[in-house]
Amino acid sequence: IKNLNLTGKQKFNTIAITLDKYKLLPEVMPPKYIWVNLPAYHLKVWSADTIVLESKIICGKPNTPTPILTSAISDLVLYPTWTVPTSIISKEMLPGLKRNTSYLARKGLYLLNGKGEKINPANINWAKYTKGIPYRIQQGSGDGNALGVIKFNFKNPFSVYLHDTNQRYLFKNSVRSLSHGCVRVQEWQKLANFLIRNDSMNLKRNDSMHYNTDSIINWIAHKEKHTIEVKNKMPLYIRYFSCENINGSIKFYDDIYGEDKDLKQKFFAGK
Repeated sequence: IKNLNLTGKQKFNTIAITLDKYKLLPEVMPPKYIWVNLPAYHLKVWSADTIVLESKIICGKPNTPTPILTSAISDLVLYPTWTVPTSIISKEMLPGLKRNTSYLARKGLYLLNGKGEKINPANINWAKYTKGIPYRIQQGSGDGNALGVIKFNFKNPFSVYLHDTNQRYLFKNSVRSLSHGCVRVQEWQKLANFLIRNDSMNLKRNDSMHYNTDSIINWIAHKEKHTIEVKNKMPLYIRYFSCENINGSIKFYDDIYGEDKDLKQKFFAGK
């Protein structure tokens, strides 16, 4: 309904801003790459001019937005642990610990000191901490882990990644800006298979692989922890395009982070 009520001028401004963002992309895109469009809540894998994989995603909330970035998938981690970012500790977990020291246990989390040893939260005077804490908070691997059963790592300064989730039911929502900044991928199995097949098809001479797509299925079935290097680093583009061409028609998406609103005020104020 919101998109039906957009005026011609509003649509024009959105298209103009989006076209300007396209100018910031490389003149020639890589032969294969992963494309994440946050307002569209989707991920696409491109091979030449063909979309070979599509998936729904869940991205960051408006107050913890997923960053715009360019990187490359470097490795996969099966049954990862989750180390809670300091921002989440300060905003959510420290207040919870001050209320009740059993807060972490109820959420399946544990406290680690600088040596990596588990310590009892009840032995800490939480009242003396106002922002950060000199401890790490971690969640063990397993089906209940916030990252699900797989994590896709890529170099970035924001400590974000692509991953599965233990809240897969949220993919049915039409509005999916729900995370702390990472991108949850519904079709994580297909994405992992694509990366492994791509490596197997591009093996260098005298090189070999000790795993395949069946290995992933078997390891997950047996809940085995593995880190798998992606030999052919897969380019990744996380972008914020609030309209795009879909089968010859322009589709408009909600400006979930207000980014386009700010740009429109900057470039089109009074016009």
